[in-house]
Amino acid sequence: MRFFKKIVAASLTSVILLSTTIMANAETSQVHSEAQLQENAALIEQKQAEKEGLLTKVNSLQTELQTLENNISSNKEEMTAIEQKISEIKQTIEKKKEEIVVLEDKVLARKGVMEERLVSMQHNDQASLVIEILVNSDSLSELVQRATAVTTILSADKSLLEQQKEDLKKIENEKAAIVEQEDLLQEQYKTLSTNQAALEANLQKRQEVLSSVQEQYNSVVSTITLAEEENAAIQAQIDQAKARLANEQQEAAARATTITQQAEATQAPAAPAPKASNTNSTSSTNSGKEIYVSATAYSHEGSATGLTATGINIKANPNMKLIAVDPSVIPLGSRVWVEGYGEAIAGDTGGAIKGHKIDVLMPSTAACLSWGRKTVKVVILN
Repeated sequence: MRFFKKIVAASLTSVILLSTTIMANAETSQVHSEAQLQENAALIEQKQAEKEGLLTKVNSLQTELQTLENNISSNKEEMTAIEQKISEIKQTIEKKKEEIVVLEDKVLARKGVMEERLVSMQHNDQASLVIEILVNSDSLSELVQRATAVTTILSADKSLLEQQKEDLKKIENEKAAIVEQEDLLQEQYKTLSTNQAALEANLQKRQEVLSSVQEQYNSVVSTITLAEEENAAIQAQIDQAKARLANEQQEAAARATTITQQAEATQAPAAPAPKASNTNSTSSTNSGKEIYVSATAYSHEGSATGLTATGINIKANPNMKLIAVDPSVIPLGSRVWVEGYGEAIAGDTGGAIKGHKIDVLMPSTAACLSWGRKTVKVVILN
């Protein structure tokens, strides 16, 4: 019988060690995965800040580019208007040139007439010619007519000379005006051309900067996407590991229960535990060491991990009969009988469980409150 107990104890120890090893490995893997998640979260936060800064810069550059494009468009419209004005002025200039040619022809014609008259006057003294015309008059009326004709001729020569001077002056003024207009328009067009070149150069530079910033923005977005995908994959691995750990713990608990049941089945029949009275006060006829302890209760609802010191998952087995003990008083793995609770396994420990104290496992917090704190008899069955 002692040999069999040793085998059972060894088996239970093996199961507990296996559960502990599985849990330790799972916790190590989970800690590593959670560290990676935190690192990726920090990276994502940093890149999100970079993304916002780059997005602001992109929007600012796009606004600048739009302003430059508007200025270029406005400048082109002004250049087009000036080109149209230059074209109109050139047409006016052509008309003026034609008018100048007509005036020059008139001047030339007048010049010929005047040269002929001057030659005629040179050959015939003008005063003698006038006297001769007047003396040779046959009558007073003819004298008056001849005097009038001479006056008209002399006035015509004077008028012709004055008109000649005015036309020559007009020609020179119009030539000067044409040159001035041409110079002014050419200067304006040159200024607009220079501005256009500067605007287009600035536009090209801004487009290059925008392209560079957009590349940085796309790189940051890509980094964020990769980090988020990696986080999703790690989280999926953590979830799978948790599920696998829960299954393995359930299997380990089931194996421990099976080993315990097999051990109980092979032992000599023990005296039945006394039935509880209405006041839950019981006495035990089971063989074994009897002690009195202060008993409180706990449940899986107040447990962070749901795992006992021996690796049993109480979240998966909330109705399991199990107590937390001080191993120096009640050895871990012992089968016990607890007054008012029944047979249980000493499968857990606790920071507040020192000396003759136990914690009985209840399926819920409400059941724990109902149990409260009481002094009970405990029989250590093996």
